[in-house]
Amino acid sequence: MTLELQFKIKENEYYLRHLRKNSHWYKILNRNPNEFKNFENEVKQTYKLYKMDRLEKAINTFEMLEKVLGTFK
Repeated sequence: MTLELQFKIKENEYYLRHLRKNSHWYKILNRNPNEFKNFENEVKQTYKLYKMDRLEKAINTFEMLEKVLGTFK
């Protein structure tokens, strides 16, 4: 694994957590650092870090607050 790739992983807590839970990625990234994009996509999918996921979470939170405030009326 390249030094640059190691720094990227250590800077991002999601990358580090995912790498520790899915250790097969150590071997993949050591043999082919170009697979980092696939690793990154898997992390985003696992922890729902895509923009649409964040938007959906914000909408759900807003709807929940709306329902809670509606019960107080």
